[in-house]
Amino acid sequence: LDGRVDKKKGETVSEYVAGGELANFRAEQEGFFEPSFPSIVGEGPNGAVIHYRAAKETARDIKAGSMLLVDSGGQYECGTTDVTRVYHFGGESFQPTAFQKEVYTRVLKGHIAVDETVWPEHTPGHVIDAYARRPLWEGGLNFLHGTGHGVGAALNVHEGPQSISPRFTNQTPLKSGMICSNEPGYYEDGQFGVRIENLLIVRPAETKHQFNGGKYLKFERLTLSPIQAKLLDLELLSESELAWLNAYHQEVWEKISPRLTDEPVALDWLFDHTQPIQKPQSDGDEDANAASSALGEGINGRPLESTSTV
Repeated sequence: LDGRVDKKKGETVSEYVAGGELANFRAEQEGFFEPSFPSIVGEGPNGAVIHYRAAKETARDIKAGSMLLVDSGGQYECGTTDVTRVYHFGGESFQPTAFQKEVYTRVLKGHIAVDETVWPEHTPGHVIDAYARRPLWEGGLNFLHGTGHGVGAALNVHEGPQSISPRFTNQTPLKSGMICSNEPGYYEDGQFGVRIENLLIVRPAETKHQFNGGKYLKFERLTLSPIQAKLLDLELLSESELAWLNAYHQEVWEKISPRLTDEPVALDWLFDHTQPIQKPQSDGDEDANAASSALGEGINGRPLESTSTV
């Protein structure tokens, strides 16, 4: 879509067609059985409809300037996937609004907070839910769905009993080996929607101390897909959050790029979208220059053509 919408002036692709092409790409993957749910491909205001499904007759066009939410997944021999990303199209000539960037960044901050959480065993998921919402709450914003659901192994994409949500009546503790989604969001009715979703597996955590001999748990990421830098307000990200994002993108590059060696267009896209991101620096900032030099040749030894800034 990047090439078709951004580089060829006037070309559009409908939500319905994009969803069909996504399904076809999945069907080509080894071990694929079927979609784990009908893909959600929502442009603009349709992205604010949480369980939107495009119809051929009424689908909106994706074009330069579009903000697009895509939530999709598949059933494979190795398990079930569910991933959501948001994209803004049109290159440098079309930019998201300040509010869209603020919302997207607050959602990402909540996503990172959940990803990095360490908690004592026997803790139910509703205790973790507030970590995802705090950055939105601080801006007077919220979302009206759970932060995460359980995921089955080539079974149901929404499968309990575990969840991460404000439903405190679900007292099921998160246990090692459980898989949950991490998908905070925000939806501006009639305008756009934002959701960033990865799947996580619960793993034992090594902690410096073990209060009362208790054990602790953490999340390990399963989903590897770039998070668009164009939609970020870097002033809202802390240095540790930016470090998380750069480390995540390096992991995406290192684990996915070997699978794309015979697909140069996809490989170039992945490279462009996993470059290190740094906050813009004022002229003469020696520390910034030193940091820039330290980036060296970029990820995985490929030449670093430019470092993404917003």
